[in-house]
Amino acid sequence: MTWPDTKASAAMRHRFAADLDPQHATEWAEVFAAVPRHVFVPRFYAQADDRSWRTVYWGDPGHLEAVYSDQALTTQLDEHGLPTSSSSEPALMLAMLNALDVRDGDTVFELGTGTGYNAALLSHRLGDHNVTSVDVDLALVEGAVQRLEQAGYRPFVTGADGARGYPARAPYARIIATAALRSVPTAFLDQAAPGGVIVAPIGNGVLRTTITAPGHATGRFLPTPAHFMPRRVPTVAPAFEAVRDREPTDTKVAPADVLDRLRFPLSIALPGHNSCSWRDQDGELTAVGLWSEDGSTATAHVSGAVRQIGPRRLWDVVEGLAAVFPGVPLREEFGVTVSPSRQVVWYGSPDGPAWELPRGDAT
Repeated sequence: MTWPDTKASAAMRHRFAADLDPQHATEWAEVFAAVPRHVFVPRFYAQADDRSWRTVYWGDPGHLEAVYSDQALTTQLDEHGLPTSSSSEPALMLAMLNALDVRDGDTVFELGTGTGYNAALLSHRLGDHNVTSVDVDLALVEGAVQRLEQAGYRPFVTGADGARGYPARAPYARIIATAALRSVPTAFLDQAAPGGVIVAPIGNGVLRTTITAPGHATGRFLPTPAHFMPRRVPTVAPAFEAVRDREPTDTKVAPADVLDRLRFPLSIALPGHNSCSWRDQDGELTAVGLWSEDGSTATAHVSGAVRQIGPRRLWDVVEGLAAVFPGVPLREEFGVTVSPSRQVVWYGSPDGPAWELPRGDAT
């Protein structure tokens, strides 16, 4: 089956691209206007109020309108009905592509092929032969290659762990990741060209770093929030049953802060952590839960009662962040310094409050 570029889809695409860049501030708007997103999202999953999923296909009412809007679209679910792949929010894609600052002839490595849409945008701008895209999901790779060919693009796409890069086609002038990472992979540092730029989601933000020497980089976070699919790594369940029996302690930090003003710094201070919330029948927040892969679990009730279990006191980290940030910290106020031995995110300046990220080979 093919998905033709009709007058309706072409008109929507050009209007969509114009809305992404109303000030005509970037060359990428022309690329978004040229590459048909609907070819890469022939169907997606829409979630109903009862949290069930409905498949929306090409030709269904609302399909083109959703595809040519500034929203992320879920494109793959696992056996439990949990999203495992999506077509990212176009405005976020545009911000990351702008941050790459590509030049004619630049070679680009992409972690996370997904639907192939981002690889198509890169190919349109830089040429197929300059784009390398890797995804760990072989089914996604196969589908992306088919859609790329259908749209007229043939970048190098293969199935592999993108956090290891692809050394056979290195070095890369630019590296971009479209899956959430906990730190900058060591392979990115090794395979980036001198002065190369790396743009990658770290926590709930997007980091832009520049290679300053072999194994060294420095940079800052973009102001744009980012919520990407995590890399597929083993996870653990929260120990909510066990933590319920713990004696509570008191906190003055509002549980809602975990979901709002402290969300970004917490994603840096507790890389890879998970969170959830409980609400009453009126939708009001009653408690939040945090857990990490080492089994540490914490719950915080709006009454101020906190219960914790495991090798790390997760709510203590929250309270530490609340002391550092009495207000809402801006993402662009955070920077990073990368060396072969450690990666440190700092606030304000390199000698300000800082948090060490996991090793780059443990992302």
